[in-house]
Amino acid sequence: MKASWEKIEKNRIKLTVEVDAEQVAVALDKAFKKVAAKVAVPGFRKGKVPRAIFEAKFGVESLYQDALDIILPEAYVQAIEENDITPVDRPEVDVQQFAKGQALQFTAVVTVKPEVQLGEYKGIEVEEKSNEVTEEDIAAELQRLQQRHAELIVVEDSAAENGDTVVIDFDGYVDDVAFEGGKAEKYSLELGSGSFIPGFEEQLVGLKAGEEKDVNVTFPEDYHAEELKGKAAVFKVKLHDIKRKNLPELDDEFAKDVSEFDTLDEFKQDIEKRLKDRKTKANQSEIESAVVEKAAEAAEVEIPDAMVLTEVDQMYNDFANRLQMQGMDLKMYFQFTGQTEEIVKEQMKTDAAKRVRNNLVLEAIGKAENIEATEEELTQELEKMATQYSRTLDEIRTILSANGSLDSLKSELTVKKTVDFLVQHSKQGASVA
Repeated sequence: MKASWEKIEKNRIKLTVEVDAEQVAVALDKAFKKVAAKVAVPGFRKGKVPRAIFEAKFGVESLYQDALDIILPEAYVQAIEENDITPVDRPEVDVQQFAKGQALQFTAVVTVKPEVQLGEYKGIEVEEKSNEVTEEDIAAELQRLQQRHAELIVVEDSAAENGDTVVIDFDGYVDDVAFEGGKAEKYSLELGSGSFIPGFEEQLVGLKAGEEKDVNVTFPEDYHAEELKGKAAVFKVKLHDIKRKNLPELDDEFAKDVSEFDTLDEFKQDIEKRLKDRKTKANQSEIESAVVEKAAEAAEVEIPDAMVLTEVDQMYNDFANRLQMQGMDLKMYFQFTGQTEEIVKEQMKTDAAKRVRNNLVLEAIGKAENIEATEEELTQELEKMATQYSRTLDEIRTILSANGSLDSLKSELTVKKTVDFLVQHSKQGASVA
């Protein structure tokens, strides 16, 4: 087989391939065996018709498409491997010559991974934030825990306040006509949570148990239900109960109830340590993001649309999986939000392009600095996974090898090492609180 290529425009090449007649003959033989097994010819059992009789009756041309389906993919893969080409999209194939006794000649226009012209990536200046934990931080964490462990107590002879949970019936109307989804009974709503249409919750403040009220609101212009966008509505509301949070005292008993510590002071010390660890990790993540962003901005690379669309598809699938883990599917999400697959994917394009750019630049830096994950580092990562999933190291390695994920894992480790390299060679400014 002969294969050569020429650049036709940025990130697109034209691959010219010639496969010798002997390989064409082999492909035609395979095609004949495949087709003959399905063809009925009088006087012969299926699969037993001689080749000459088959060709005389149907013509050798009847085998061409099946033979091409056999030989083209193999020839294309061999051609890109021999020429060290990295496609990022399906090729546009044009067959110039294919016939019995002749060589196969075809061209393939291929969109390839773009070249990256690196800018300055060492000595990137980043701001290092303080991981100091203040008394205010500890107090805020305690208040969050206090709210989480609060009891809801039904209050009598008291008007509803922000923060209360009210139990209500409501029935909504637009132009005096009830609309779908506008009615519920014994619905629990926390006032001030922003769960309902703007203006709804505020009008229930001051209402007492047993009272009724007409709540007038206007649906937002971007409301998910097309028929309700910008429409004025009236909700007939009846308030049944008012439940108010009874906050526990922040004392030693509280510490015992919500933690493993006997005193509030010990619990505060633990909170301070955990908050400091959290800030340290968050600061490190911000620094990593900053050096990658700045290295990517300094580089020159023209990203093919195909790479962005592939990344969008990956992001969309990840989004669908996250919804599923939350007990929701895409159909339900679209019903709630009024969005569509096209809208969601369009919204993802900017982030997808940034991801592709960052990955290409990190890959280029890794090559420039000869950064690569070692077998020892790969094994360490596999050991972590084995512990996490209660499997043996060999089992994890076998599973990842079988589904083709082992090389991807090694690439991820290489990217992480490259990010670590950028951080190590950055200039971190004075810490700020």
